[in-house]
Amino acid sequence: MCITDKHRYTQLDLVAANGRAVRRQVKGAHRRSKGEERQRTMTHNHHEAHDHHGHFIRRRDEGRRRLLICVVVTLVMMVFEFVAGILTGSLALVSDAGHMLTHGFSLIVSYAAILITRRPATDRRTFGLYRAEILAALLNGATLLLITIGIVWYAYKRFLHPVPISGGWMLVVAVIGLAVNILTALILRESVEGNINIRSAFLHMIGDMVSSVVVVAGAIIILWTGWYPIDPILSVMVCALILVWAYSLTRESVEILLQATPRHLDIQSIKKRLSGVEGVRRVHDVHVWTITSGLYSMSAHVLVDDILLSASCAILDAIGAILRDEFHITHYTIQLECGVCERHPVTH
Repeated sequence: MCITDKHRYTQLDLVAANGRAVRRQVKGAHRRSKGEERQRTMTHNHHEAHDHHGHFIRRRDEGRRRLLICVVVTLVMMVFEFVAGILTGSLALVSDAGHMLTHGFSLIVSYAAILITRRPATDRRTFGLYRAEILAALLNGATLLLITIGIVWYAYKRFLHPVPISGGWMLVVAVIGLAVNILTALILRESVEGNINIRSAFLHMIGDMVSSVVVVAGAIIILWTGWYPIDPILSVMVCALILVWAYSLTRESVEILLQATPRHLDIQSIKKRLSGVEGVRRVHDVHVWTITSGLYSMSAHVLVDDILLSASCAILDAIGAILRDEFHITHYTIQLECGVCERHPVTH
């Protein structure tokens, strides 16, 4: 081989080497592009979760302001109605004032619970103090149960021994009380959805409103007929309605504290939906619970093929999008597996 041939082959080798270098650069750039895209997707998902949490906090702050207004209005009306009930001799007014007392107490408890939940999470309380709202709702429900039992007892005694009642004053005070209850209910109505704590206070308001309607009806009947037993009879009717609400509220609070699956979420539906994600073979050991009203948490084991860790990011992103958008679960922990997990066998 001559020198010229050797030079020609050396040039060809250089061209081939340069071609391989260019291909490596292209592949490297492609991998970096995919990594950057994956990072942008993960950042976008993080921002979505952060925005949802921010909306969650803002909604509670608005509820806190509305609660404070209702506390002041309710306590003023409670004192007025109690004094009027004593002066007129109306058990219905006194019972309504007693219910407003518990109602005012429930508003204060709910307001205090929201203030407590604003404290940041710590290493000891990693979920924060959101459960304070559930404890407040449970306390309000139990208070409703106790106060209605007491009113029924006094109504029974009053039915056996009726006393004269000033129907005119009873009617005036009841109408004022009804107006106040309607006002407070309207103030808090927009903050009820998705918050069992505020809903517990709202139920107190609705109970007061229904009670005021009944007192107005009782006052009119007494003015027209002079039949005093209608007063304790109507009081018992109000108590029966309040007992139903109180039981429902107490039961829901206990379910949350026992970490039961939220009633509007179905485990099988979640498993079926997540199993449809590309790359997912099976979903098991799914647990969903409520941290506080409107804030749900989930953990699950997801069986996938034996793939690279970087490839699993797409699966986790898809699962996260489904949980947030379709089931409104914003806090979730997913354990990926590539075979049957002997330490955690598939049981449900």
